[in-house]
Amino acid sequence: MTDIDEQTGPAATTDSTQLGARSQDTSYYKLRNEILAGGASDQPGEEAVVGGLRAVTGLGVIAALLIALALWSIWAFVFVVLLLVCIFLHELGHFATARWTGMKATQFFLFMGPRLFSFRRGETEYGIRAYPLGAFVRIIGMNNLDDVAPEDEPRAYRSKSYPRRMLVITAGSIMHMLIAITLLFGVYSTKGQMQANGRVVITGVVEAGPAEGAGVLADDVIVSVDGQKVSSASQLVSTIQSHEPADVVSVVVERAGVLQTISVGLGSNPNEGPSFGKAFFGTSSGDQNSWQGMSIASAAGHSITDLGRAAWASVGGVVKVLNPVNIYEHVAGINNDPSTQPTTVVGVSRFSKTIGRETGIGGVLIMLAGVNVFVGLLNLFPMLPFDGGHAAIATYERLRSRKGRPAYRADVGKMVPVAVTMMGLLALLMFAGLYLDYAKPLR
Repeated sequence: MTDIDEQTGPAATTDSTQLGARSQDTSYYKLRNEILAGGASDQPGEEAVVGGLRAVTGLGVIAALLIALALWSIWAFVFVVLLLVCIFLHELGHFATARWTGMKATQFFLFMGPRLFSFRRGETEYGIRAYPLGAFVRIIGMNNLDDVAPEDEPRAYRSKSYPRRMLVITAGSIMHMLIAITLLFGVYSTKGQMQANGRVVITGVVEAGPAEGAGVLADDVIVSVDGQKVSSASQLVSTIQSHEPADVVSVVVERAGVLQTISVGLGSNPNEGPSFGKAFFGTSSGDQNSWQGMSIASAAGHSITDLGRAAWASVGGVVKVLNPVNIYEHVAGINNDPSTQPTTVVGVSRFSKTIGRETGIGGVLIMLAGVNVFVGLLNLFPMLPFDGGHAAIATYERLRSRKGRPAYRADVGKMVPVAVTMMGLLALLMFAGLYLDYAKPLR
């Protein structure tokens, strides 16, 4: 981490702090405070709570969007609503641990931007904002630039011990992992796991290819080829390629529960690669999956092991997704690997429609578990404005502190350019993801 000037004492009232206090009404300082504090900052002149016509209109728009989503796809609606619940639980993790460790939380909001509706209970304002881009809990004294009343300083985040700060700042990601385990266990213990059932389904037919010309359709189940039973997509490929181009094969398919025999004259594979020139059927296929039940004990074990595998895969995924080169290659069409393609909640929601149609609620919940693992690890990325950035600063301060001396306080003002750069990268990622969600939707 970049070396940053030392501040000592709990309040750490530096010139930069005083300047921030004098200039809260400027856009720069508002943005700076919100980036460094992890949420909206209180501004002079704002009403204590929000309601009335603005609340009715804003909440009405949000409700209308959710209704429209439900009419388009009930599975996408279920996914988005559950995702909002997960976002709420992420912030609830921060809020509950902050209260438990004696910190003062002044705001708990779902979404970002202008306030639509809010109410106050005790010292905390709860509410909903206009832009569905996350949520936040505002804890006082997140850093040396956060102006705090002297009487509240003992309850500031920066005044608490290192273990307490780490617990609070990582609580959101911990909550995502607990959600993922709960979802996986719930699906595994009630429905089991999705496993190949020995049936091969045609997922697509090449236009003007041999299969299409013979009458093979998407969603046909391949039973056998020339009397040889086919039980996997890879076996179908090897069986076809064991013949020569121009050979005629007898293919038995199951369509709508009825067996049909279709004669297909094979072509020559036109695609560059290892299969070039080999016998060509002209379809894409996949192994058909079905739910396979398991015991409660097995469900519990698989929930933990599958979480570990998903977490390991997500570590690499976080690095790839935040790589500007990867973003450029996907937008430019150089990279077509769907596993590294930037996406947004729009793309994931569209994909959940397909998952729900094919596997029902169980598949949607497993997909949501994977999203929770990825988001939980992404939030631990050691750079502001992520939670991991605050954790990195807390760790840096702990390493620089010495016994017998006032606690070291990092001057996070010097991290603002880095944080703004990261915000720019996230904006680029969001816009690139939206473009790809429509230009190259996940399948």
